Amino acid sequence: MRYALLQLNRGALWVAPVSSRDSGASIIVLCLLCFLAPGISGCTKRAPSSAAPEQILRVSQRNEPADLDPATAALPDEFFIIRALSEGLVSPTADGNTVEPAAAERWEFSADGLTCTFHLRSDAFWSNGEPVTAQDFADSYRRLLTPATAASKASLFFMVKNARAFASGAIADFSAVGIRAADAHTLVISLDRPMPRFLSYAASGPWIPVNPRVVAKAGRAWTRPENYVGNGPFVLAEWRPHQRIVVKKNPRYHATTSVQLDAIHFIAFDNGDTEERAFRAGQIDITMAVPITKLESYARERPAELRRTPLAETRYLTFNTMHPPLNDTRVRRALALAIDRDLIVDRVTRGGQQPASRFIPPTLANSNPPTSDLHHDPTAARQLLAAAGFADGKNFPRLELTAWSPSQSPVIEAVQAMWRKELGLDIAVAIRDAKVHLAALRSGDYDIAFATTATLTDVMDPLALLENFARNSANNHARWDSPDFDRVLASAAAAGDLRVRSASLAEAESLLLEAAPVAPVYFNNHNFLISPRVHGWREDPLWARNYLGVYLVEK
Repeated sequence: MRYALLQLNRGALWVAPVSSRDSGASIIVLCLLCFLAPGISGCTKRAPSSAAPEQILRVSQRNEPADLDPATAALPDEFFIIRALSEGLVSPTADGNTVEPAAAERWEFSADGLTCTFHLRSDAFWSNGEPVTAQDFADSYRRLLTPATAASKASLFFMVKNARAFASGAIADFSAVGIRAADAHTLVISLDRPMPRFLSYAASGPWIPVNPRVVAKAGRAWTRPENYVGNGPFVLAEWRPHQRIVVKKNPRYHATTSVQLDAIHFIAFDNGDTEERAFRAGQIDITMAVPITKLESYARERPAELRRTPLAETRYLTFNTMHPPLNDTRVRRALALAIDRDLIVDRVTRGGQQPASRFIPPTLANSNPPTSDLHHDPTAARQLLAAAGFADGKNFPRLELTAWSPSQSPVIEAVQAMWRKELGLDIAVAIRDAKVHLAALRSGDYDIAFATTATLTDVMDPLALLENFARNSANNHARWDSPDFDRVLASAAAAGDLRVRSASLAEAESLLLEAAPVAPVYFNNHNFLISPRVHGWREDPLWARNYLGVYLVEK
């Protein structure tokens, strides 16, 4: 897909997506429309400042969703849209550490902390007019935990009694799982252990329900606009792959007065420079990122439009331990120690990121630091590589380092150059589409991949992040197998004492860093552009957005 920046009558600008086959015809038609139909948006003068602006928010969408099903979605980009269409029992607040009522108006825990009872709103309806019931939630969770669904985030339910056993196929009777609809508006969740952060798990994306009757009728096609039924503030009106997704205000939403936007347009961009030009032209209100070369100029000249927020996210390399010689810990550690993380954040990303010599990001950090780290040590890296039989890079097989966005090319090329300089290795680099990249991680069709914990972290809890590297985790993309790590992680999960839990998590992170199936590179933050006309924008450190209360004003 290419984009044309057009100068139209009255000085208006338009960023138009055009294919290479019909770009000329598309531009001519668009110009004729602006000449013949002065009422078309972007072809008329701006309304007087006293007039209320049209409440249509335009947001950049970098990665095309593979799915809009809460049970199988994995990318933050997918949950950007899912959270506009549906809501769970509770929703995360802006800091990501607390929750607020959503489909459930209240809840309480039993004295022993093993039972949480949610009371659903009596005025909650699906967008097709059906009432939202506790049984809908129970059926949604049964579907997600069914082994055939292959939900990559099923582990977010594993504190629920027998949920892990049901998901693994060890038991087939869902009535044994601690999820029960006591009546139409009461959902009872039984835990296998007290879980202080349980509500944060219940606020995560996979806990968002689906309408089971619609899914049964439409099958895999239920997420198409003509079939989609949600319980959130918006309804799915249009999905044009790689172009735009449109959601419109849901008149049946229980808190419709809190929905001040009439619609949200998620507009596809696969190029940061084109996205930034569209922002300057007034064609989008919020970008996904800011080109590295433009960060300083925006900070200096247009600071009101630049936002920089910390994320609970680590950008890292994952090594496929099934591909020799990456099955050798010495090789993995050599690759990890040869990376100069300070240079990457100072000269490559330049957006306020922090170098990462440990895996858990500061916003999630356990109170006890790990006893190991992966700092820059090229001398030790060369010694480890020589000990593994590849002195000066001789006889090392040609491997490939992949990423999922052209914006990441500078980072992986910098790593490639460091490995060549310090270790004498010739590693190829390649960019894949985000969906293809994630599918390759899941199938093991990669050597070394640039990855993000944003696809793994749904809860502000270091345990939830580290559990992704357990032997049986669907997100253990490195195919790493460490009985010691699994044992220590289980100890952390079972610990009732927070000090014991903290010590176990620190030990687990140390084991991860010592074996180096992954190599942290930097702790990320979110640099993006937002129009001054947007008010009430909220997103938490895990990329979760809340569109309630967002509105537009005239500039």
